[in-house]
Amino acid sequence: MDFGFSWNFTTLALFVPVILLLIRKWRKSKSDSVKNLPPGPTPLPIIGDLHHLTALPFRSFRELSKKYGPLMHLKLGQVSTIVVSSPEIAKQMLKEHDPSFADRPRSVGIEIMWYDYTNIAFSPYGNYWRQMRKICVIELLSPKSVRSFASIRKDEVSGLVDSLRRCAASGEPINLTDKIFSLMSSITCRAAFGKVSKDNEALIKLLKEGIEMASGFEISDLFPGSKIINALSKGRFKLLKMRRKLDEILDSIIDEHKANLAKMATENAESAVKRGNGDDGNEDLVDVFLRIQENGELEFPIGNNNIKAVLQDMFSAGTDTSSTAIEWTMTELMRNPRVMAKAQAEVREAFKETEPIDEGNTQHLKYLKMVIKESLRLHPPVPLLPRASREETVVNGYTIPANVKVLVNNWAIQRDPKHWENPDSFEPERFEKKNSRDFLGGDFEYLPFGSGKRMCPGITFSLASVELFLAQLLYSFNWKLPDGVNPGNMDLTENPGITAQRKENLYVVALPL
Repeated sequence: MDFGFSWNFTTLALFVPVILLLIRKWRKSKSDSVKNLPPGPTPLPIIGDLHHLTALPFRSFRELSKKYGPLMHLKLGQVSTIVVSSPEIAKQMLKEHDPSFADRPRSVGIEIMWYDYTNIAFSPYGNYWRQMRKICVIELLSPKSVRSFASIRKDEVSGLVDSLRRCAASGEPINLTDKIFSLMSSITCRAAFGKVSKDNEALIKLLKEGIEMASGFEISDLFPGSKIINALSKGRFKLLKMRRKLDEILDSIIDEHKANLAKMATENAESAVKRGNGDDGNEDLVDVFLRIQENGELEFPIGNNNIKAVLQDMFSAGTDTSSTAIEWTMTELMRNPRVMAKAQAEVREAFKETEPIDEGNTQHLKYLKMVIKESLRLHPPVPLLPRASREETVVNGYTIPANVKVLVNNWAIQRDPKHWENPDSFEPERFEKKNSRDFLGGDFEYLPFGSGKRMCPGITFSLASVELFLAQLLYSFNWKLPDGVNPGNMDLTENPGITAQRKENLYVVALPL
């Protein structure tokens, strides 16, 4: 692991007193420890249980749960962490005690990149979170809003398919990972920022880098009580530099929106029609927040930083998780030719007389929907659902203290052999039954979008793009792996971070029909 330090003599000299201070705090924490915590490994001085973890903690947690049970307590540096690895206990936390675990854990990356936790995903549970979330759901993520963006999805998917056709003519492998991310980021930016931004490409690049940095490993998150470690961390300085660059572009987008709205207000002074910067001439998400900011419609004031935090949230939710879902689904289709052939046959039969694909008819693609559900089971975009306790709570007979980090190991739950037959096999047919599990958060064996108050509100927005793009890929091309790669030796390693993307980009060869 790269701890973000330069280990020279000066650093070592500075670090010795830090170690002594941490030892003293560790001894104090031992004496002040809560009784009746869930079981877990015996922590070492200073580092706690960090030595048990690999670069992919969700895999390490599953192995530890085999020894210590489905409800564990670990000490990760200074940070008390509760890990949940069974649907029964997940239900207790995310349903029966949902308000008690409705906060999010804190981290340096989130604090900096999301403007002191003023986004939606990581803001504290309360009135601010409720009202900001409600605005985004109504204006961007509701079924009605998602339907209104159909022309954007159609336009972007058609453009990408044309690009893939040009690539297919050469017969060279295509970096499908980059293509997918480009598609999803363009759809999300047009839906949230409208047609105004002339810096979309630079913005997308910065947002992607910022999300990766914010969700990566940062040693000061493990030792939040150490001001010296916090001061020495290179990660904080990199994040601050990244945010300054983002500020320039996001402030420019907001200023352009303000200028355009002022111009349109003058031109349409006698018209009752409201105009905005959206693709269709209506309000986009930036316009909505600027209107609310000007009119003071909320119970609290919102500034530009609040708007920028939420815009980054929407980009992360609309781009990162959706592109990860598409990438893993295509990976599994390439690994499973039988499933690929069956899904292609369904899509081509359904749309043989309606090309280009009509988004409204993707509801009939029952097998493709099962393929996506099975991909989300094996490869949940967020393998560890992060929560934080707001108050001391008893769960499964154990005491969970207030203000501790809670991780629901969704990756392990969705591969639990107690609840899934052949859990490591890709078998979409398992979802054929009428009472099969759904996305809605009520089946605690299957939580790809989470559950409870902090459940992802963007399910409809995400699935609309995922289904349309996959249907178009399967309809328009046949696919094969590059020379030297076969279904049995594809690299399935995940990338560390909040979102479990493929570590290696997915390269495929598109064969024109």
